[in-house]
Amino acid sequence: MINFKFEEEYLTILQEELVPAKGCTEPIAIAFAGAKARELLGEIPEHIEIEASGNLIKNIRCVTVPNTNNLVGIEASALAGVVGGDSSLELEVISNIKPKHLKLINLLLLKNIVKVKLLKTNLNLHFIFKAKTKDNEIVIEIKNLHTNIVKITKNDKIIFEQDNGNDEYFGVETNRKNLTVENILEFTENINIEKIKDLLDLQIKYNMAIAKKGLNENFGVSIGQTILKHDQSIFSKIKAYTAAASEARMSGCSMPVITNSGSGNQGLATSIPVILFSRNLKLPKEKMYRGLILSNLLTIYQKSFIGRLSAFCGAISAAVSSGATFTYLSGGDLKQIKMTITNALANVSGVVCDGAKPSCASKIATGLDAAILGHFLAMENHQYNPLSGIIKNSVDETIFAVGKMASEGMKDTDKVILALMLEK
Repeated sequence: MINFKFEEEYLTILQEELVPAKGCTEPIAIAFAGAKARELLGEIPEHIEIEASGNLIKNIRCVTVPNTNNLVGIEASALAGVVGGDSSLELEVISNIKPKHLKLINLLLLKNIVKVKLLKTNLNLHFIFKAKTKDNEIVIEIKNLHTNIVKITKNDKIIFEQDNGNDEYFGVETNRKNLTVENILEFTENINIEKIKDLLDLQIKYNMAIAKKGLNENFGVSIGQTILKHDQSIFSKIKAYTAAASEARMSGCSMPVITNSGSGNQGLATSIPVILFSRNLKLPKEKMYRGLILSNLLTIYQKSFIGRLSAFCGAISAAVSSGATFTYLSGGDLKQIKMTITNALANVSGVVCDGAKPSCASKIATGLDAAILGHFLAMENHQYNPLSGIIKNSVDETIFAVGKMASEGMKDTDKVILALMLEK
């Protein structure tokens, strides 16, 4: 092994982006702010007003809030945090909701104390949470990251403030400029696994557990069970387990997952396929760990150009990373890993995000289909030609191009999607 010059930087990036969460991270962000507001007020507010970016509204509107007996939406997310949340748990903020909390949440929903407005902002992840009692008002502003509080005021007096960053800032904390496919592979092959093993073990434990839950119980349209009913191959098993995990999570399952780049679905689609593929090949566990490192970093790399939220389906980025890792685990070299990414992005870089919901599971299965095909082609040394569509001369240029399309080119698409979703 050689010393990798960006080792500490890459390890920090993994620690930042692979974090546990219970439930879809967008409603959980609202719940986090709600819990923080109640803690600062010292009591349940009488009125709540939330101004949120379109992407947040889109990703919360249709998803079930965990531990709430199938409540859906921003209002339920806010009240879950206010009534039973613990902000110190961050993305696991509503882990401890009890039946007594649910009774009050439902009562407050009937009283219609939460109002939601669209926030005019250039950021995709941005909201302002206002909570009022008779005598006090707390205002919490969050930007870029789901728990990144940039400002808190109490009765118009600032009690906390940090640098908001500029409007183009995507919320990353550690420099991502040294991420390239080649650098990521070099880090993957040379890092001492012991330095990251505990986090990877947690990813394996959490994400495989919810996959099994999704397959053993009925969530949504039971996509995982349906896939396995018609095909028992390893690649169908990979699609079934990953999609089932997503479907359970989007349907309100309260089991934790390890996220990637702020998304549980991305965390699932980055890890479960790699775990199953490694086990099918009966690879040593260390090789599985290295595969997970590669897949996780490739997803983070792609998302660093796309941003936390977008009209582009983030699960596609994660599936592409898994496909590239199949090639790595099959003995493919750097050139073939790059081919896999290029082939997959040439196929499914147009899948849109129309909000978090159980059908995200189908998009994960579709992304994995493209990733598997990209892997097969690469192992035969086949790749789509450069300058074909948005495919560029190098894989890193292609990843940047997809990111630009997603973060800039799909802004109007995002607005139309939101308008369609809000139609009565």
